Amino acid sequence: MCVQTVGLLAGAIERENITTTSVSLLREVTSIIHPPRALFVPYPMGFPLGAPNNPALQHQVIAAGLALLERTDVPVLEVFK
Repeated sequence: MCVQTVGLLAGAIERENITTTSVSLLREVTSIIHPPRALFVPYPMGFPLGAPNNPALQHQVIAAGLALLERTDVPVLEVFK
């Protein structure tokens, strides 16, 4: 699914009072789309949770994305570190 579609869907879902978050691999595009909450990760396309077989890193990415659900100062684009 393309980034634009995800951003539009997130906005529509949020209008129904359901909080959303997303993981972005394309910071420039996400900055233009302004989804409610997005976590930019500096990984190659196809690897939004980082390298395969690295569950510790993958859990960190998921936890960081889920932590954005608490944010009300939307839109927010957090950078994963």
